[in-house]
Amino acid sequence: MAKKESYAVIGIGQFGAAICESLVAAGQEVLAIDANPEVVNELANTVMRAIVADAQDEDALREVDIGHFDHVYISIGKNIEASIMATLITKDLGAPDVVCRAENVNHARVLERVGADMVVRPEHDLAKRLIFQQLNPTLVDYVNLSKETTLAEINVNNPKFYGRTIGEIDFRNRYRVNVIIIVSENDEINQMPQADDVIQPHDKITVVGSTKDIQRLNELIQD
Repeated sequence: MAKKESYAVIGIGQFGAAICESLVAAGQEVLAIDANPEVVNELANTVMRAIVADAQDEDALREVDIGHFDHVYISIGKNIEASIMATLITKDLGAPDVVCRAENVNHARVLERVGADMVVRPEHDLAKRLIFQQLNPTLVDYVNLSKETTLAEINVNNPKFYGRTIGEIDFRNRYRVNVIIIVSENDEINQMPQADDVIQPHDKITVVGSTKDIQRLNELIQD
């Protein structure tokens, strides 16, 4: 069970409802806020507390003590002005971590300017992930840590890598990535691989590096 923290979700559309459901499934207590009473009533039996409130009303957000929640998700749909105002008010009231859903790149820029700690564009991000996976089908999984840095899990299918140590292969200097985890074919996990650890057939290695360098390594390690 994950550490319990306090969560508030403002705007209960499809994305906001999915956030609530995921948090509840993880055993977290959630305050859901929306201006639509029907939406709030539908969610009332799922989350810890659900209230009807205008996200642009500073007094309403102050009353629920929004600034003292560990994490606040703002997922207001097409009303960009309400999204911006809710973000501004929530940050002004002291919320330490505010994650916002943006409709487009300009909306995202404004949210960042008014203090959002993270901005997501779900449809855009999903499309990027889908295309990346289709262009790199042999990657087991990956996470973009920043615009330049990716963490990825790669299957080692090239016999040229078998029976050689991490130091001999020289991942860091030759391929400009760091190997941080090795998972063997029988699912044994090495979470702190050393230079003298040997790569075995069909190991899965988790590496960190630039997206371009990981793509290059992935192509070589599959031959």
